Amino acid sequence: MGTAGPASGAGASVISTRGLTKRYPKVTALDGLSVDIGPGVTGLVGANGAGKSTLIKILLGLAPATEGSARVLGHDAESDGGAIREQVGYMPEHDCLPPDVSATEFVVHMGRMSGLPRTAARERTADTLRHVGLYEERYRPMGGYSTGMKQRVKLAQALVHDPRLVLLDEPTNGLDPAGRDEMLGLIRRIHTDFGISVLVTSHLLGELERTSDHIVVIDGGRLLRSQTTASFTEATALLAVEVTDSDTHPDGASALRAALAARGLDAAPAPGHLLLVEAAADDVYDTVRDAVAELGLGLVRMEQRRHRIAEVFQEAQP
Repeated sequence: MGTAGPASGAGASVISTRGLTKRYPKVTALDGLSVDIGPGVTGLVGANGAGKSTLIKILLGLAPATEGSARVLGHDAESDGGAIREQVGYMPEHDCLPPDVSATEFVVHMGRMSGLPRTAARERTADTLRHVGLYEERYRPMGGYSTGMKQRVKLAQALVHDPRLVLLDEPTNGLDPAGRDEMLGLIRRIHTDFGISVLVTSHLLGELERTSDHIVVIDGGRLLRSQTTASFTEATALLAVEVTDSDTHPDGASALRAALAARGLDAAPAPGHLLLVEAAADDVYDTVRDAVAELGLGLVRMEQRRHRIAEVFQEAQP
């Protein structure tokens, strides 16, 4: 595969929306969404029905917005949809592959539809199918492909014309854990190996934590948060401690909480038999360990607590 440079100057937005709203007769899919997405791998997370697929259709110029604006690689999504689709690859969520056509035929056709000459389309197809791990199976009819192989074909057709940006809508749908890991690895390589920016949607939060540089969270068509993945998952000043019960202390967590309070440490109970201990000083670890040992409890785990993307949705609830 070739190498695509960044969308424009370093740090420039590849996608930018302002007050983007999409209303249907009975539902509002996007509600005043304003967000800037830069180069790299960006995860767009939200529950089903949050507006992710609607946003992608608007960005591709395939659906008009009710209000507001969107720009992709500097082009207006409403008026320059053709120019956007020349430079952007799209992997749809749903199965859309003709069963009696081979992967090679299909990807060549999609390359030609994107403006590649016939010879270039065939060369790019071979390279792209090799990249996604389908080179040996490229001449088989796709009706006999597994779900994972079909997802790879959809990814290949999104990459065949060497785009500057790819939009991937739920690319791990229907995959088993091993297949999801392989797909996530391919997605990461799209940017690291070829410099192509990626916007990937998912309702599986852990996937985006592992794959993305930046996370955009939407719910009910509204922006909840847009941050680097590192800032979402950074360590906090809380120590998560889980202990077992004992014969002398049938409620080990409560006993440990009282023992820590006697040592001047505040420990708050949390779901899953956890205690969250304020860990402002380095000696807190030793204090907790000593208290557990004196009580004769078993220490299951003691670790710095990290934010999880799921907490964003909990924080957004009234």
